[in-house]
Amino acid sequence: MTNTFNKVSESIRSASVWQQKYREIMLLGKTLPSLPTALKIDDALVPGCESKVWMYVEFDLTENVLVVAGDSDTRIVKGLLALILALYNGLTPEQVLQVNAYNEFEKLGLISHLSPSRGNGIKAMVEKIQTMAKQKLI
Repeated sequence: MTNTFNKVSESIRSASVWQQKYREIMLLGKTLPSLPTALKIDDALVPGCESKVWMYVEFDLTENVLVVAGDSDTRIVKGLLALILALYNGLTPEQVLQVNAYNEFEKLGLISHLSPSRGNGIKAMVEKIQTMAKQKLI
């Protein structure tokens, strides 16, 4: 797990009730820079997400790490996306495959409050990142 994830998730972790956690996720979404309109194309949409989620997963050859950028058309999903990006950005492909996002979201007390469609969306985003990591290991 990255230090960035620990930092951005601290306010969510410390919130005692769902309404506070929800608010912190929404605030976190505001910190995620929006993708330029030119990058919000159909090819970048993550299949399996009910909301529109555009995601780019790149591989930094000089650092040997994944770099992920994304955006969403809904505030709550944008906040969840910011958590995912903080969890995976800057990890090597091997490290990406060792991270269990579901467990990390469970530790934050989020899984039981997310609708099935939001849970599926998180799974789809994580799968896109993991697929890119697997391709780099081949």
